[in-house]
Amino acid sequence: MPPKSSTPPAATRPPTPPATPDELEYGLPPVIDRHTRVLVLGSFPGAASLAARQYYAHPRNQFWPLMGALLGEPLPDLPYVERLNRMLFHRVGLWDVLGACVRPGSLDADIRHPQANDFERLRALAPSLRRVGFNGGTSGKFAPQFAAAGYETVVLPSSSPAHAARSFAQKLELWRALLSQSRP
Repeated sequence: MPPKSSTPPAATRPPTPPATPDELEYGLPPVIDRHTRVLVLGSFPGAASLAARQYYAHPRNQFWPLMGALLGEPLPDLPYVERLNRMLFHRVGLWDVLGACVRPGSLDADIRHPQANDFERLRALAPSLRRVGFNGGTSGKFAPQFAAAGYETVVLPSSSPAHAARSFAQKLELWRALLSQSRP
């Protein structure tokens, strides 16, 4: 007979109470305009990004090198505001699927009480949007909703340093699908 556990089975445990507003962390605003044709959606900014108030601020995150290689721009070497301007020049926007959540640290597996961003306003903000790329599997769970709304979707391998199963070259080859046939 197995030892008795003091933890009740999941079905009988009381539900987790909702997060209070002071427990929630809030993400970053969208980087899009009316000319945006391609949108990259991450899950939620990591601790370094939240502290810096910048997308993909962790120095080992490969997002900026990947986008720089795709766009033919020296994005990692540019000041943050100029990176965003160069992305928009190429009609590529940036946002996250989650606008708020509770997450100690930066791992997507630790996200609790997720609250999706308001994508209803996306058509008004970016009427030229055609393709949405999802940076990793967590954000990729939203791909069917975007496909149902009429957008082309592509789920990409995560640029996070926590996902080192693929080399930069392997990720870059897969990330090329982000701009294929949608290049302005």
